[in-house]
Amino acid sequence: MNMKTAFVGKGGSGKTTLSSLFVRHLATTGSPVVAVDADINQHLGTALGLTDAQARRLPAMGEHLGLIKDHLRGSNPRIASAETMIKTTPPGEGSRLLRVREDNPVYEACARPVELDGGTVRLMVTGPFTEADLGVACYHSKTGAVELCLNHLVDTRDEYVVVDMTAGSDSFASGMFTRFDMTFLVAEPTRKGVSVYRQYKEYARDFGVTLKVVGNKVQGQDDIDFLRSEVGDDLLLTFGHSDFVRAMEKGRTPRFEELEDENRRALGALRAAVDATYEQRDWERYTQQMVHFHLKNARSWGNERTGADLAAQVDTAFVLREAATATA
Repeated sequence: MNMKTAFVGKGGSGKTTLSSLFVRHLATTGSPVVAVDADINQHLGTALGLTDAQARRLPAMGEHLGLIKDHLRGSNPRIASAETMIKTTPPGEGSRLLRVREDNPVYEACARPVELDGGTVRLMVTGPFTEADLGVACYHSKTGAVELCLNHLVDTRDEYVVVDMTAGSDSFASGMFTRFDMTFLVAEPTRKGVSVYRQYKEYARDFGVTLKVVGNKVQGQDDIDFLRSEVGDDLLLTFGHSDFVRAMEKGRTPRFEELEDENRRALGALRAAVDATYEQRDWERYTQQMVHFHLKNARSWGNERTGADLAAQVDTAFVLREAATATA
């Protein structure tokens, strides 16, 4: 089954590490995987075994935003130009849709293959938040390219999209937090870790977001009991100490088969939880949420920014689903 999965959490929680382990686990199954680094700190590439130099050479999606818009717009008559597309612009008749297994100009410009010992995955990155952005941009300006791609992505069985993203408020302003079948919130057994969960749970409450907590850096039963008392049934599982992860953090790249059996089973449980949500997917609600946040962003800033009535971009008859067709 192909599912869109997000890993979120506060800085230092181990979110990127667990994202990379999950990507590695999926690669061992032979399933096509697109991994996306949408976190402000941009460490997923090195967590997947790239050197710092290789990671720095990855193309930033934000630098190819014009190409992405041109490709996705296709022949959609409701979108007058790429300049009038914003990060929430939904697809409609004539739009080009993305698929995990295909080759297309977006992947050619923005994705790079990463060889793992279990197989090859595609990696895309938003690009770092630089000093030049300070005072003139928010991080969601970087993640807009990711959101556009997710809004135009049709996924089918036996494929996976894994996004390592921040748990900050930017994803709630845009609606990107609704783009996933499963959201794993990585939380340490601390008051601060639990507070991030509470904030995310509150924001996501009205949007049908499937949220599970993955406890990390758990040292004993007391930590597990603390998390269980704070998040209840949302606690899916916990990760403890890992010599494999410690070696990764030192810049070594152990073979994935060296991962401890307990942690390997935990990754299998993550995949089972993701796969179980597939039958619950509601494409109509998914499309309606896209439209909801697009209209909200259009009113608040998009219309003024582009000088266009962006509500006119909505194709009310279009529903993104597996049977949807894209412009050739």
